[in-house]
Amino acid sequence: MKILVPTDGSSCALRAAKYAASLRPKVSVTLISVHDDTGLKHLKKFIPKDSVSDYLRELSDKDLKSARSALDKAGVQHDMIIKTGHVAEEITKAAKSGRFDLIVMGAKGRSIVSDMLIGSVAHRVLTLTKIPLTFIK
Repeated sequence: MKILVPTDGSSCALRAAKYAASLRPKVSVTLISVHDDTGLKHLKKFIPKDSVSDYLRELSDKDLKSARSALDKAGVQHDMIIKTGHVAEEITKAAKSGRFDLIVMGAKGRSIVSDMLIGSVAHRVLTLTKIPLTFIK
């Protein structure tokens, strides 16, 4: 079973990674970190393009650290994907193109009213994908 685990460095994302690790022995786990670079694109006019890319890469490395550690500790081999763009869209594109069987992701646990007003990445992934999805709170 191929499992995609989006992570943003939060405690919910870490719990999702640990849950995915618990599904072994026959699982393949891939962690994905996506940062929305829309707001930073205009900065590329004023600072070197590589500076923005390096900054986003550092953020992703930091976000992936605890999940990688948890998977290593559990003895689960894993891969990583780092992307930039619209977060929910990039997660669903990666899940589809990688032919993943399951997406396991943390839910932030915000209130229903907050989610209705501003939405959430988890909700957007749910509406965009046809791949089974497990939320970990």
